[in-house]
Amino acid sequence: MSPEAAYLYLTTTGRRSGLPRRIEIWFTRHEGRYYLVAEHGLKAHWVRNLLAEPAVRARVGRRSFRGRARVVDARSQRDLVAAIRGRSEAKYGWGAGLVIEIAPAVRRLAPRASASPPPGSARRRAGGARPRR
Repeated sequence: MSPEAAYLYLTTTGRRSGLPRRIEIWFTRHEGRYYLVAEHGLKAHWVRNLLAEPAVRARVGRRSFRGRARVVDARSQRDLVAAIRGRSEAKYGWGAGLVIEIAPAVRRLAPRASASPPPGSARRRAGGARPRR
């Protein structure tokens, strides 16, 4: 298994401009979700942007995905906040701040392609043979 990437590239939508805003930030993963820690809490512009528009894009290594972001409530989700801060501390030596969760969007599967070509297709007319290149 390859080592985990050090950074997540987060793209939010500017709350005033409507333009894409991208940052490079430390992250951890837990139970299929990505977690960020905002050092400046609600003062951070990227946090304000995702509060205004929770739909975000992210890239970790070669994997890019869409997701929904939210601030994790430190009062009602103490165990989760403690776990994420601990993971961040272990990975980077720092974990203080506001915890943000990014839940990757669930991909909808496309309908399965039929094993036989559709009627009237070039492959069917040619007896199923593929054209040579």
